[in-house]
Amino acid sequence: GGLILLSGFIDAIDGTLARLTGSVSRFGGLLDSVSDRYSDAVVLSAVTYAGLCHPAWGLAAIVGSLMVSYSRARAEAAGVVMASVGLAERAERMIFLALVTFVSYFRMELLGWGVVVLALVTQFTVLQRVAHFYGEVTKA
Repeated sequence: GGLILLSGFIDAIDGTLARLTGSVSRFGGLLDSVSDRYSDAVVLSAVTYAGLCHPAWGLAAIVGSLMVSYSRARAEAAGVVMASVGLAERAERMIFLALVTFVSYFRMELLGWGVVVLALVTQFTVLQRVAHFYGEVTKA
């Protein structure tokens, strides 16, 4: 849990530091996004591989997490702003997973249920983003 929070904190700081030092670049933005996706997948894969959740729910959480980010990237590439659209942005996912990990020290089965919730909420977030995108591109 602590490592997840630390990872999220460092991720938030690197972009801020780049802006403050004037070293923001498109390559840095891409590298940050790619490393975030790897981080998401590795954390959820580790939970799944360790048998702490059902493999189907682990896979659904991984795919959902990746699709939340992918749907935002595709929409923004098409000119539709997606900031704050949906329940499960990366920060919320990492905070939720860290909290569930901490709580699971007392009741291990809660980690599996946390992955179920994460899987459902990420899929719902993708639907929210698709609906938002559709609404934006079909405006008269």
